[in-house]
Amino acid sequence: MHRTNLTAPTDNGSWVALRLELPCTAGPGLRPWAANGNRIVLSQGPETVLLATVDDDRGGVTYSRTDRYRSPVAPLRAAGAREVTGHGEPSWCARWAHRFADALEASPLGPLHEGPWVLSRQLARDGVPRAEGEPAGRWRSVLLDEHPDGCIDWFAGSWNVLPLRRMPSPDHGRVKAYRKQARDGTLPPVLLWWFSGLHCYLVLDGHARLAAAVAENREPPVLALSRAQPEERTGAGRDKALATYQLTMSVLDGPHQMADRQGAARAASRLLAAQLHDLDVAHAPTRAWPVPGGRPAPASPSP
Repeated sequence: MHRTNLTAPTDNGSWVALRLELPCTAGPGLRPWAANGNRIVLSQGPETVLLATVDDDRGGVTYSRTDRYRSPVAPLRAAGAREVTGHGEPSWCARWAHRFADALEASPLGPLHEGPWVLSRQLARDGVPRAEGEPAGRWRSVLLDEHPDGCIDWFAGSWNVLPLRRMPSPDHGRVKAYRKQARDGTLPPVLLWWFSGLHCYLVLDGHARLAAAVAENREPPVLALSRAQPEERTGAGRDKALATYQLTMSVLDGPHQMADRQGAARAASRLLAAQLHDLDVAHAPTRAWPVPGGRPAPASPSP
């Protein structure tokens, strides 16, 4: 696995995401399957962990979980969490991103397959919790904690967070331990996975940590995994952004120069940097495999 740290297109250049490039593999252990255009099955090895059906009008999806999901990340101990200092800072997020990448690469239970991925401390552009209200209320509003069945109304909101197993109660033993870490500022991040077929985030690891943060009314630190755009698409985007930048600079160098040419040039440079950064961290659709079987193919006509 090749890794590249991505930084913000600002003067301080703080860490934003970890880009992963995976070689050809045998296929992920946590694998989405699709059938008949509107049915989704999420399996983990031989087990089925989630079944979903997209509404005929594409207005939402109904789902059912089986309680057979297992995290691809080994349990995170308090002593190990305390070793990663600087809670919430970009460098802290970067160290956890590399730890999660190690775990996902080594585990047969995760979703990674060949191609580019991004592990980011920023959620999708339309996936930022609403600013108003306290953290607990904001996260309860996006958390799909009905179990085992539920539905997602795509017209009601732009995103949700779907746990892959039952959320533990605030007084559960592991949640109590994590609640202390939430108060101490040593709570490790919750690992999410952007699943475009459901248009929501799935909780890959950290169900108890998320429950602890909500119980303590703290903003849970998160790292979001998603497929990245393929190089041919990002390359085309870079070419377009660079062409626009060069055209802008040629206009600024022309005979009718602006009064504040330097300011306009700086603005154009900032825009270019932001566009290139957005291409690096942009989500790509989640890959799904066709469900084996189905109707037999029609027989070929006799020669």
